[in-house]
Amino acid sequence: MRLKVNCEDRLGLTRELLNILVEHRIDLRGIEIDTSGIIYLNFPALDFAELQHLMPAIRRLPGVHDVQTIACMPSEQEHNAISALLRVLPDAVVAVDLKGRITLANDAACALLNETQAQLIQQPLGPRLKGVFVSRWLEQENPRPLSERVTIEGEPWLADLLPIWVTEESGEKSLAGAVVVFKSAWRIGQHFKAMRHRESKYFDDFIDHSQAMSALLREARRLAVLDAPLLITGETGTGKEQLARACHKASLRGEGPFILLNCASMPDDAAENELFGYAPGAFGNNANGKRGVLEQANGGTLLLDEIGEMSPLLQRKLLRVLQDGVFRRLGDEQEVKVDIRVICTSQQDLAALVDNGQFRQDLFYRLNVLNLRVPSLRERQKDILPLARHLCTRYAAALERPQPRLSAKLADYLQHYSWPGNVRQLSNSLYRAISLLEGDELDMTDLSLPEQNSLPELTALCEGSLDNAVKGFERLLLERLYPEYPSSRLLAKRLSISHTAVANKLREYGIGKHKK
Repeated sequence: MRLKVNCEDRLGLTRELLNILVEHRIDLRGIEIDTSGIIYLNFPALDFAELQHLMPAIRRLPGVHDVQTIACMPSEQEHNAISALLRVLPDAVVAVDLKGRITLANDAACALLNETQAQLIQQPLGPRLKGVFVSRWLEQENPRPLSERVTIEGEPWLADLLPIWVTEESGEKSLAGAVVVFKSAWRIGQHFKAMRHRESKYFDDFIDHSQAMSALLREARRLAVLDAPLLITGETGTGKEQLARACHKASLRGEGPFILLNCASMPDDAAENELFGYAPGAFGNNANGKRGVLEQANGGTLLLDEIGEMSPLLQRKLLRVLQDGVFRRLGDEQEVKVDIRVICTSQQDLAALVDNGQFRQDLFYRLNVLNLRVPSLRERQKDILPLARHLCTRYAAALERPQPRLSAKLADYLQHYSWPGNVRQLSNSLYRAISLLEGDELDMTDLSLPEQNSLPELTALCEGSLDNAVKGFERLLLERLYPEYPSSRLLAKRLSISHTAVANKLREYGIGKHKK
């Protein structure tokens, strides 16, 4: 069990916290302290009755603001994320100490050197390479990053030698070892091919007048060419599938298949058939069998739509495919090996599902290597009118009629409507209105939109004290403005207050990069 204690930075508070654990006869397994005012505790799981006594005792300590259970310690989360990242990297990565002995090797490196990580640990790297002396490079007074052509088992590779520097308490930097990244000649050629031929035209259909959307597309262009799993999150109707298709087209797999499986639309048995397929004769007199979407996507991209809806059984089976790249068709004893990139979409918070035990933590770390969040239409106010006019042009052409104008009143309304269904709702509303329009101008009366409570959050704010209501509105205002002004300096200028004040408030409310 892990606890997160939000508290003041007070001398002696940690000792008082540990005394409470001793009083409750709790065996502490680990403790981590964040300088921002958070203490993390790791101890064996408690039953509900014991937890009911422990939590209030901690909350009564002077300076403690809140206590809550969490899924894992920060160091565990960082370790899991780094391990997952190293496993999926296509390039071989090896870490060495100051004597050139191997301290870590990812899966690709183990395959390249033809030994397990346990066999490689503490073995010298230098004798395995021809063309560079690792230990001699590390003995230099100030080793610089180095790229050298080396030969491994008779094959040419490019080795990037990167020194690891650590900062001591005195402020001085000392050498701790190095990371060596190996790239094959084929991979380098693929990179050059991507630089020459993979243009950004696949993202040109997106409207990005807002800072939130421009930032998303900049990041999407960088992540699209990587081959690691990609998780795309966002509310319903924001265009997650369209972004996934653009990322596929802009990747090295862009000429391969793009296969979509909706995880929310099928029961377990049907989803398993669709995902893995089945062997000839597996069901009745079926003599041909069926290829599942994993096989159909071989050499390309598999999009798992609404991955949060996937059942525990399929989560377990998908995890093995991501780990080993192999699976079995239903009713078949032979394993099938595939080479695919997995892109997942979800409108749910997968981290919260992990905390609630509804989604596998190990699968979450496998999928959440690269991630993109598509902003809601409320966060893209500058995009609404250009997007509406673009949709009007497209639908008018499809319906073979002149493009209608937007009245000033309607244009203002579109920009201030809450759009719970996001781009999909805007698109459907305009298509219906243009289909039924008799004149050449769209007005408020032509759009059929549900009545909106302009600020439903304000109703909830009215129930508390004035101080709580003011803080609640302050948080609401910052959450609304931050996507358009995504830095404390820009937001401070917008609100005409100091940069320090904005930074403190963002940190207090857990907004943006300041989220705890």
